[in-house]
Amino acid sequence: MKVARIARALMQIQDAYINRHPHHIPLLFMMDVIHGYRTIFPAPIAQGASFDPEISKRAASVAARETSAAGIHVVFSPMVDLVRDPRWGRVMESTGEDPYLNSRFAAAQIHGFQGDDMKEDGKVCGCIKHFAGYGGAEAGREYNTVQVSEHTFREYYLPSYEAGIKAGAGMVMTSFNTVNDIPATINQKLMRQMLREEMGFDGVLISDYAAILETVAHGASSDKKDAAHKALLAGVDIDMMTGCYAGELAKLVKEGTIPESLIDESVLRILQLKNQLGLFEHPHKDADPEKEARYILCPEHRALAREAAAASCVLLKNDKVLPIRPSQKVAFIGPYIDNYEICSSWAVTGHPEDSVTIRQAAKELLPDSDLTFCHGTTLLPRDHVFAGFAEPNRAEEFYADVFADPEKALADAVAAAKAADVVILCLGEHYLQTGEATSRTELSLPENQMELFCAVKTVNPNVAVVLFNGHPLLLDELSRNAAAILQAWLPGTEGGHAILDLLTGTKNPSGKLPMTFPRNMGQIPIYYNHFSTGRPLTGTDPQRFVSKYTDTPNTPLFPFGYGLSYAEFSYSDVSLSSDSLTSEDSITASVQLKNTGACTGTEVVQLYIQDVAASTVRPVRELKGFTRITLTPGETQTVSFRISEAELAFHRADGSYGTEPGAFRVWIGGSSATENGTGFTLR
Repeated sequence: MKVARIARALMQIQDAYINRHPHHIPLLFMMDVIHGYRTIFPAPIAQGASFDPEISKRAASVAARETSAAGIHVVFSPMVDLVRDPRWGRVMESTGEDPYLNSRFAAAQIHGFQGDDMKEDGKVCGCIKHFAGYGGAEAGREYNTVQVSEHTFREYYLPSYEAGIKAGAGMVMTSFNTVNDIPATINQKLMRQMLREEMGFDGVLISDYAAILETVAHGASSDKKDAAHKALLAGVDIDMMTGCYAGELAKLVKEGTIPESLIDESVLRILQLKNQLGLFEHPHKDADPEKEARYILCPEHRALAREAAAASCVLLKNDKVLPIRPSQKVAFIGPYIDNYEICSSWAVTGHPEDSVTIRQAAKELLPDSDLTFCHGTTLLPRDHVFAGFAEPNRAEEFYADVFADPEKALADAVAAAKAADVVILCLGEHYLQTGEATSRTELSLPENQMELFCAVKTVNPNVAVVLFNGHPLLLDELSRNAAAILQAWLPGTEGGHAILDLLTGTKNPSGKLPMTFPRNMGQIPIYYNHFSTGRPLTGTDPQRFVSKYTDTPNTPLFPFGYGLSYAEFSYSDVSLSSDSLTSEDSITASVQLKNTGACTGTEVVQLYIQDVAASTVRPVRELKGFTRITLTPGETQTVSFRISEAELAFHRADGSYGTEPGAFRVWIGGSSATENGTGFTLR
């Protein structure tokens, strides 16, 4: 393991710059640190699956410690964009489709990065991005137009940004897309009114990469000078990577097009951020080559990465083949058994060779078991393999056996499966198939991987599939034919260890889906908190003139909030402390949760509420609370949620934010599909 010596280089750059600067003002060093610096944590979509903002906060704190020791002051994270379309490549960078869940994670990560004071040792400035609505790209196509009503924009897309800002984020990044047909980066209503006035953001606003210049391509600016003018009017403080500001602002001031006070405004905000970081007193802040070497990938950080990865995996199916036992003969098959590229395309500062693979972890954690390992096929069809690898020789390294004789590689995998008690089939996307600029119109596993699955399944019914991917895939065939499915996402540096912890039962799966998994492409976009329409499909009786498909159900393959455990849990009926709520009080909704299984397990108990009738149409249900409860076999615990008027507020028909009296439904269960509910009235 090589430790990059970044700190010393940045310290030298800082010293040289300060010595040349007439006022000795220090530089800000900024970097994309999305889910870890060198210790890579699960991709953000996977962190959302943990339903555990606290572990995400701890992960952000570790990332900040490593980053700051290397001399970086600002991280371009977290991305808190709401996503409802799995075709969008940057799904992996979000925590999912729900505004409440995203808000909880946004605040947690900002607290993790920044702490109580950015001057503190090991803390950096976080950056909320991308403001705003970036995840709503039409057809899931990267950088595409966003068309949502202002009500939808405020109700669903804006809350997570505001949560990060209220948590103290020192920086916000503009988005590439249009908002109400105006590019966000030059949108004065969005930036001046919504962000600064309504949300109270007084920190630094930075454009995304080349976003100011791109307003020319949008057709909203005539040239670089016009783009710089409009961006400054919108309150953008830093132009990232185009030179629009550097080349044009002085001209605009000299000719009187913009007042110098606007530039003073932006300069002051940047200076204030540098002061908040303590750079005037300590220009190097925490940069320290010794700390850099000591912190990066230290055992404490790796342990947390392993814990976070295990918490993020979601058990989608299990016909009693998991967990595996040491006495069993186990065949590990598939293109991911040796793949150490399990950290996502946005782990730009991570090193793949730091990762623990499935084979390495299996040999370490099952030293006395009868194990076999076969690739069977490549991650992508051979004609696509090299295009997907950052270094082409890695494909040769991973799949030399397959390239040498594809038919023999498949036959060896089938033979290994036939001789095994259970097969762990490790499949998934290439890590470069998800992330920025990777939008897709087909979300199935590659044909060669499905051929491997079918061949293995034919000779051994006990096939547990472990999936590596950055967004929901189409899993209908797997869900019907695999004995078990473990959704592992892109789990990070300690992914191999974490997955084996779960496969062996050392840890019990507890993750829940932060996004709905569709049955097929035709259902997309599909999300749980939809409206009912005026002709909703109800029940199972044949109905013609209702909102439905003629060739597939309305329901998803796996709903938001879904996830199994090796334990089993039963819920009592929901009980309320009162069936009436006023603005002066609150009510408590409770269930009795019992572990009816044979092992200790953790359940994510979820609270959903519906406003039955209001001045604007309300969703069929909305997540309003969740908690992780760990129970031993036979143990029962009362789980309660406090409901006050604040949980019932929404953007009303007149544009104001508040509540309206009337009937509400409340559910408590293990996913958004629960029917365990009752009702109350707001008076």
